[in-house]
Formats: sequence, structure tokens, C-alpha cells
Amino acid sequence: MARNGIVEDEENNFTHNRVLPVASTPTPGQIKEESDAKVFLSTKVLGLEELLSLEVWRASLAELLGTAVLVFALDTIVISTLQTETKTPSLVMSILIAFVVAVLLLATYPISGGHINPIVTFAALLTGLISISKAAIYILAQCVGGILGSLALKAVVNSAIERTYSLAGCTVTIVVPGTDGPTVIGMGNSQALWLEIICSFVFLFASVWMAFDRRQAKAVGRVIICIILGVVLGLLVFISTTVTATKGYGGAGLNPARCFGPAVVRGGHLWNGHWIFWIGPTIGCVAFALYVKMIPREHIHSY
Repeated sequence: MARNGIVEDEENNFTHNRVLPVASTPTPGQIKEESDAKVFLSTKVLGLEELLSLEVWRASLAELLGTAVLVFALDTIVISTLQTETKTPSLVMSILIAFVVAVLLLATYPISGGHINPIVTFAALLTGLISISKAAIYILAQCVGGILGSLALKAVVNSAIERTYSLAGCTVTIVVPGTDGPTVIGMGNSQALWLEIICSFVFLFASVWMAFDRRQAKAVGRVIICIILGVVLGLLVFISTTVTATKGYGGAGLNPARCFGPAVVRGGHLWNGHWIFWIGPTIGCVAFALYVKMIPREHIHSY
């Protein structure tokens, strides 16, 4: 029965069962909204068309090569600094790492955006800057690059250095000879995890955010941003290796692909606690994304 223009439920006089009203035909506006939602999901969020995009795969090649060079260079810096018994190895490593990172970011930025780090890629995904498909392609390329960089390093160092420094892989603990047999030394998993989370968040908050914000990137300039990224990363490496001062702990990884490469190539104890170098940055990225989402628009200065 219709009352006041509204179709209501009616009861059958014979069976007393309710007769449900016929669903109304979707309006053109509703159809358009549903269509727009599907397009947004497939293009903006999933980015399915990017799986077949030649441009994205070219960019991923830059990520692969950039990460390979990064892993080779950083691990070489670590080994050479420790091998030469420098008085301040952490300081020397931090300065050289900052320089190498800045140079590689400048080299890859015009092609792929200069991620060369799953932390940056995952943070870009969570903040809506890239799609799931593009993020997956980038992270895959970075991991392959990490393996290639470690293979290149293994090819140029002798077996003694490889055994001594484990291809400069990321370590939480190591096994050393002791008076009562082999002894495990290093840092506890919980402490290492917290350090990885904090350092990852600080890295994103203090430097990567400027690269994500187009207004800041335009105001500061690409070169300055890449230098800042390198300096912040170098400082975090210095802090994580000096403040803890724990033998056996290699410092915050701050790049899961760099930790993944030596672990695959060298194996052994590098897999002990390897999950920390993935889970820690992941939590840091989520915290950073939540921070970005909570910033009121009126508090973001325009440039």
C-alpha cells in the first residue's frame, strides 16, 4: 500500500505473509558512483594496469640497479672501514654512507622516484602516492637488486673476508668462540625491533616526508632533499651503531633489501632475527602513515 508516496510492506490477505516491495531501479547517479568507485579501486589503489606498463617496469629496472649498487657500495664501505681498523669506524661509515645514498638518489630520482628502499616504497603506498601493483613491482626489484649487489661483493672479496664480515650483512646476534664453547653475543630481539621501528619512523619523518610533499620538494629542491635523505640516514646509522655499542649487533638495517641480499647469498646466522629488519620498518611505516593522515590540512603550510 502506498501512503504519502512511500511504498510500504503489505500483507497477503490469505497467507498473512509479508510481501516485500520491489527494489527500486538504480538511478543514473548511483550507477555513476558505483562505476567511479570501481575505477578508483582498480586504477588508484590496485593499479592493475601498471602491471603491464612498460614505464613502470623501466622504473623498476632503475630501482633494481640502484639497490644493487647501493648494497655493493654500502657493504664495501662497512668491510673496508672495519678491515683498515679505523679509530672511528662508525663516524667514517656514516659519512660515506650519506654520500653514497645522496648520489644514488640523484641518479635514480628522475627515473623511478629514487626509492631504492622498501621502506620508502611501502610508506609511499600507505600514504596513497603509489598503487599496490607498483609498490609490489618496486619491492621485488629492490630485493633482486639486493641479491645482485651481494653476489657482486662476494665475487670481489676473498673467502676469509667473506667469513669474517659475512658480506656486511645485518646481524642481531653472532656466534663467537668462548671458554665453554660457542657463545651467542649481540642484542635482544625486542630491543633490536624497537630500535628498527624508531629509526625507520625518524627516517621517514625527518627526511622522506619532504620528498613526498610536492610543495616542500619544489621549495627545497631535488638536490638538497637527496642530500638531506643521505645525511639523515647516515646519522641514524651512526646513532644505532654507537649508542647501543653492542658487539654482534650490526646496527639498524633501515633497508630490508640491503639485509635480504647478504642473507640470501651468505645465509647462516644472517637469518637469525632477519624478520626484525622487515617487521620493524613495516611498523614504522604504518606509524608514519597514521601520522600523515592525522595532520589537519590547515596545519600544513603552503609554499
